[in-house]
Amino acid sequence: MTALSAAAAAARPHARTGGPKDEHPAHLEHVLGWTLVVVLAMLVTQLGLL
Repeated sequence: MTALSAAAAAARPHARTGGPKDEHPAHLEHVLGWTLVVVLAMLVTQLGLL
């Protein structure tokens, strides 16, 4: 790593990886996930796939 590339890497903001410091509420994500599960179960039931 050269001094130029090290300086460029230090000036660049770090990428967010979705760790515990996210600002979105976790409850909304859980509710939307379970809603998707219920809708898919209803669709499978109506289509008679299982």
